Amino acid sequence: MKNRKILLTLTKKDFRIDTFRSGGKGGQHQNKVESGVRITHIASGLSAESRNTRSQHRNRAIAFKRLADRKEFQNWLKVESIHKEELERKVNELLAPENLLIETQKGNEWVSVNKY
Repeated sequence: MKNRKILLTLTKKDFRIDTFRSGGKGGQHQNKVESGVRITHIASGLSAESRNTRSQHRNRAIAFKRLADRKEFQNWLKVESIHKEELERKVNELLAPENLLIETQKGNEWVSVNKY
């Protein structure tokens, strides 16, 4: 298995989850219960919904899978990963020991303690 590192993490707060009465099959249950689910990824604005089952929890899982499977969402993830990777590379480059100046105060003077 390849040695991978996490570049991007998405959590529940990155999504808006709306529930609604979905109508259709299920009769009275669907008319009284908010079992339909729409999940919107806030940063990209992409969304997916499900009203297939009578269970809100199952519809939430289906909607999330639909969102994750969308080509536009996968492209957004790739672009964000590239940005994060570039940012991490730049930060590591700037924090390399040869780019840092470390000084300490001795009496009234500042003295460099770099070993590079």
